[in-house]
Amino acid sequence: MISAEVVIQPQFYDLDPMNVVWHGNYPRFLEQARCVLLDRIGYNYEQMLESGFAWPIVDMQIKYVRPIRFAQAIVVRATLTEYENRACIDYRILDQASGEVVTKARTVQLAVAAETGELQFVSPPAFVEKVRALL
Repeated sequence: MISAEVVIQPQFYDLDPMNVVWHGNYPRFLEQARCVLLDRIGYNYEQMLESGFAWPIVDMQIKYVRPIRFAQAIVVRATLTEYENRACIDYRILDQASGEVVTKARTVQLAVAAETGELQFVSPPAFVEKVRALL
């Protein structure tokens, strides 16, 4: 499938009192990788709205394997695994130095008509066409 990645170095403000990245910051890291992936597809948030759809996340799963620490360079890789009826993205957060997986995650997004708020049971053609052009 289609993948993209971003390198992030967590900052002091990302840490909790135990000096590891606070669990609530992980979705922000996933979002950064998701936006790079959507840019690669040519269907980021602006293009979604232009095509008449919003894509809210309806499910998010995160498995914290190892803690991430201050200034630890991490690679966040996002891979689109489903696209026809929903957008499923699998994530791996890796320690950049060792390549070790420190976090696994998955998000599911569904298309919603922007004007009516009505859930779509198939992905909009504009999205499907852009994905298929890259496969």
